[in-house]
Amino acid sequence: MATAATPDGTALLRDDTLAFLSKGYGFGRHIWRRARSATSRAVPLRLLGGDSLLVRGAEGVELFYDQGRMRRHGAMPAFIQETLFGHASVHSLDGAEHRHRKATFLEVAYEDEQVARLLPHLEREWRAELDAWVAGGERSAYDAAVGALGRAIMRWAGLPGTAAAKTRWAAREAQIVDGFGVPYSPEFLLAGLNRLWCDRHAKELIEAVRAGTLEATEGTALHAWAWHRDADGALLEAKLAGVELQNVLRPTIAVSRFVAFAAKQLHERPEWRERIAAETAGRGALTEGPLATAFAQELRRTAPFVPMLPAQATVDVELDGERAKAGDRVLLDILGTNTDAESWERAHEFDPERFVGRDDWESIAAFIPHGGGDPATGHRCPGEKLAIAGLAAAVAALSDPRVTILGEGLEVNRRRLPTKPASGGLVRSASAPSSAARCPFH
Repeated sequence: MATAATPDGTALLRDDTLAFLSKGYGFGRHIWRRARSATSRAVPLRLLGGDSLLVRGAEGVELFYDQGRMRRHGAMPAFIQETLFGHASVHSLDGAEHRHRKATFLEVAYEDEQVARLLPHLEREWRAELDAWVAGGERSAYDAAVGALGRAIMRWAGLPGTAAAKTRWAAREAQIVDGFGVPYSPEFLLAGLNRLWCDRHAKELIEAVRAGTLEATEGTALHAWAWHRDADGALLEAKLAGVELQNVLRPTIAVSRFVAFAAKQLHERPEWRERIAAETAGRGALTEGPLATAFAQELRRTAPFVPMLPAQATVDVELDGERAKAGDRVLLDILGTNTDAESWERAHEFDPERFVGRDDWESIAAFIPHGGGDPATGHRCPGEKLAIAGLAAAVAALSDPRVTILGEGLEVNRRRLPTKPASGGLVRSASAPSSAARCPFH
């Protein structure tokens, strides 16, 4: 088991599960206080009644994604796996089975031509949201992103239905993301109900394609998962194919949480809004702006979706003098790695300049907002490029001088998983009167 002495020489006997639930994104910092030194790469703890090892930095990433020593199957608590990712999804697989199914995700989402296919959809949907704000609408950046990113990714994926239907489905997927991490809340129950609805709807689409009553364009996610075959040549069961179809869609919809953080950071950094607005005007497009993309990358570094990820050691392992036995959990500290002082200069400063001109972001070992390692052979998310494209377009839209980001409701509850600014980042037309000047009856 993972054992080590605390600084005062006493054994780590208490279970840290309640601390995890109460501290949220501050849990990692809480645990690292027990480490041998401020630069330690590993520290033991107990979680869910079992011995575990928390790791960080490039060294921790290398260990965590070593498939010869780690496995994912059984490591994720079942209530999270079933609600967020779906039963028997690729996230729970290892070895050859994982690589075989992952290949379809790479083909559908990772190739540059697939990212290029998404860009016009992003441009269209974010232009529509901008027009609505300028026309007098007031809604949060988060809600706008759920609709814009949801409609864009569903059109890209080849799904049928009206824009309104796509927006409603995107809202369900977004709620699954919002509720999976709060098992003590009614929101978790709602997430489970939305999971059932989404699974049923996706299954029906898969079955319609296979029956020939719905056409799926080759090269789209709908076509790929309708006709994906396992290593033995058998079609995936329709429900599971629908689960994996959603696992292409939902990560982009989940970017809406980063968009809420974008509203907060842009409000606090008007100089960056001005720079990005000028860039967007000069390019005549919301997508692929270098400054907007750098801002998006820094958002992903500093506002991670989850604080950590679990794996299970298959053999005894050691890192930086700390050990875990086969069967113990190994937890990768996502936030602690993305803001590791040993890996980043000015690690806790929000500075998009660090990503300006950096196209080699996948090679930065300590940059893991969507997982680490090789997306082709490991568990790194293959939809990361789609997520960056969607977030950069949102950053450009929110920097438009015709809209303003309101200052209220931008506080963040870092105990809740996942989290975002409380209001989602309220946005309205820059020409609209301030709330103080409005008629109180309207």
